[in-house]
Amino acid sequence: MSENKIPTPHIEAKAGEIAETILLPGDPLRAKYIADHFLTDVKQFNSTRNMLGFTGSYKGKPVSVMGTGMGCPSIGIYSYELIHFYGCKNLIRVGTAGGLTPDVKVRDMVFGMGACTTSSYVRQFGLPGDYSCICSYELLSKAVKAAKERAFTYHVGNILSSDMFYSKELPAGTTWAKMGVLAVEMEAAALYSNAAYGGANALCILTVSDSIVTGEATTAAERQSTFTNMMEVALELV
Repeated sequence: MSENKIPTPHIEAKAGEIAETILLPGDPLRAKYIADHFLTDVKQFNSTRNMLGFTGSYKGKPVSVMGTGMGCPSIGIYSYELIHFYGCKNLIRVGTAGGLTPDVKVRDMVFGMGACTTSSYVRQFGLPGDYSCICSYELLSKAVKAAKERAFTYHVGNILSSDMFYSKELPAGTTWAKMGVLAVEMEAAALYSNAAYGGANALCILTVSDSIVTGEATTAAERQSTFTNMMEVALELV
């Protein structure tokens, strides 16, 4: 941890104010919801750029939660600073995704075992090939156990981190769904590659907010405060 470089340009926390385990929703208001409804002894550690961050306790264990914004560049900045400047060891994205296959229904959870991507983010590492962005097996196995114990509906598999929210697949190309990709979101590939580079653990836990197959969708308010199953599972990883 590089204490001499904190606060950073994006996080105003002092040394020791962020726990080793942190939940990372894209929406900073979802971070506040988690802090308000699940944590005790909460203290806010960040408001820079309105990217709210909080540290509290869950079942007696310290845990933090902070928004990351949308897309690989945004979560790339925050996860890098959290790992390298604040010493975070377990980074758990709790976000939303669009379901790509018929069996992945709205409000189901998806655990991203791997993250395909259309982003060039991973190329910055200068590897002599294509890096496979994968999660921490330790965190994944704990998440599966927690979901099973609660009888939550979940899927485990490959997801897509896309740079585009409004995009359509090329008609002449093989679809991501054809390749077994379960859902599309915008951040996991950057989180997974940053965690690998920094020697940290990462997992992306998603709630399906809309279905590309059926057209069913939830509202912004529902996405902010009603996707509590993934929050409960994520907090069990603390």
